[in-house]
Amino acid sequence: MRKRTKSRECALHLLYAYDIHKHNIEQIVENYWYSNPEQNDVKEFTDILINGVITNLAQIDHCIRKYADNWKIERMAVIDRNVMRIALYEILFMESVPVKVSINEAVDMAKKYGDADSGGFVNGVLDKINKTEVRDSKK
Repeated sequence: MRKRTKSRECALHLLYAYDIHKHNIEQIVENYWYSNPEQNDVKEFTDILINGVITNLAQIDHCIRKYADNWKIERMAVIDRNVMRIALYEILFMESVPVKVSINEAVDMAKKYGDADSGGFVNGVLDKINKTEVRDSKK
């Protein structure tokens, strides 16, 4: 598995735990790395994703709400919601990551960790956002 793919999966696990338990992200991260040791570059990119999502959570969730027709973010599957949060952080704030890479990685994670419809749902929402919100230079 590629290092950034591994980092995204680690970020998903961490955001899932944070979303469920609603307590100190630093403690969740510390416990996770203790139980799941990884190479430093995997940890570093994971930390960038986690901190970026949490710092920009209001803006990211607003974007998801805007484009997830007939869905309240609170009612979405925890996996789907957090997969989209990671991808949107990359799309909106990390110009070094191509949009198509972020979307493809998100769809793959949704298919791997979500239910049978997760991949299509995540792809649909992210594709709408890509077509309307993302600057042409990043596509």
